[in-house]
Amino acid sequence: MKKKALLLAPAVALGLTAMGAAPAMADHATGSYMTTFEDINETGASGQAWITVEGDTATVKVEAAGLAETFNDAAFPHVQHIHIGAEGMCPTIGEYDENGDGIVDTVEGQPAYGMIGTTLSVGDAAKDASTATDVTVAPSGSSFTYEETFKLNQKTQDSLVNGTGVVVVHGIDPAGLSEQAATAKSNLVPELPLAATAPALCGEMSMMPAGGADTGVTKSDQGGNEMGMVALGGGLLVAAGGAYAVRRRMVAGR
Repeated sequence: MKKKALLLAPAVALGLTAMGAAPAMADHATGSYMTTFEDINETGASGQAWITVEGDTATVKVEAAGLAETFNDAAFPHVQHIHIGAEGMCPTIGEYDENGDGIVDTVEGQPAYGMIGTTLSVGDAAKDASTATDVTVAPSGSSFTYEETFKLNQKTQDSLVNGTGVVVVHGIDPAGLSEQAATAKSNLVPELPLAATAPALCGEMSMMPAGGADTGVTKSDQGGNEMGMVALGGGLLVAAGGAYAVRRRMVAGR
């Protein structure tokens, strides 16, 4: 699936490369955004995400179920991000699996969903795009509800407005992969298996109309999160490649 509707907000270009656009107002992204996740690597997982922006403050809620539950006898960490600056869409195996191993890995999916704009982790939700993600503070286990309120950086605000904001939840069960993918090392963090960093769920954020459906977002309450530490070691460092593409899209099925 691609974006369900044409975003009504104005396109504003602020990216890794200068696009010549005027500076954005601090509250230009104010509004509510939501998505229903796509299971891009056929993991059986599902979920939704909501983002409510007021000025430069965002409240993010992610609900996910059916994810990989354990790894090395500990809860499987599911690092998650708001990706920005590319096509604002979720990749498909048929089009984006360049090496033919049966899955879309994080790097293969970057032309579709882009680089990290904001890392969604417990206790430090607004990391910069270039910062390695600490798997020990990621939501963990087969199901979780993540909820956090924090200052949202300008690049992520711009991407939400322009229709290029995508929430991606990483980490898939290697038991369900081809032998090639199951035995491969991550192309981001070689110390980790490919399955640890591969995307499981992907959702293209769409702005909700004023007075529209309930976003599902309330104030931060982290009590229900599963917080397992996993013997994966290290963090997830996502390459910052790819141009910051700004466009609004009328979606047809892919």
